[in-house]
Amino acid sequence: MIDIPEPGPPWPEEVLARRHVLPTKPDPGVVRTERLEIRPYVPADAPELHAISNGEPVTRMGRPVEAYDAERIVWRFMPWGPFAEADELRAGHDHLAQQPDSRTLTVVDAATGALVGCVSLIANRPLDLSIEIGAVWYTPAVQGLGVNREVTLGLGEVLFGLGYQRYEWKCDARNLRSRHAAERMGFAYEGTFAAHKVIKGRRRDTAWFALVPADG
Repeated sequence: MIDIPEPGPPWPEEVLARRHVLPTKPDPGVVRTERLEIRPYVPADAPELHAISNGEPVTRMGRPVEAYDAERIVWRFMPWGPFAEADELRAGHDHLAQQPDSRTLTVVDAATGALVGCVSLIANRPLDLSIEIGAVWYTPAVQGLGVNREVTLGLGEVLFGLGYQRYEWKCDARNLRSRHAAERMGFAYEGTFAAHKVIKGRRRDTAWFALVPADG
């Protein structure tokens, strides 16, 4: 006789109740961390976001960076970009922000009010208590300063507090920086989906990671 295992353990009723409270469009509110404010993106952010990601010299959080290759440093593994004009960046970010299961967020240096990057909460599935952080990018001036970790884990704390039980991170399998960042932040590698997407006319194999509450 084939051994048929039991299904997974049931969630407590108070956990399941969140499935019917969480909105279809993610809404973490304004999240404040030690150095940053993470707030909803607005189209008026586009000129400054473009200025800090277009390859021109930039200074943020006290760190100057000379001219750089924007395609390689910021946009290589993103579905769009680099952008020649601020209006192009606005159109791309507006499109993502307007999706019914997504919320695009602008990351701000709380000490100065200067913008340092953008992230999105995407693939929101309230009935599964699952959500993904994606479309993550930061100006080179703050890369390596712990901003990504502060934002990702700060948002995760809020999302788990709202009732989510799964926090996903997906990236191009060739994007070693992104993969290593996920692992350093405690996301567990779950495998790679071969030929998962077409990005900028190229095949993308997607590496999947997830973070769940300690008692999940």
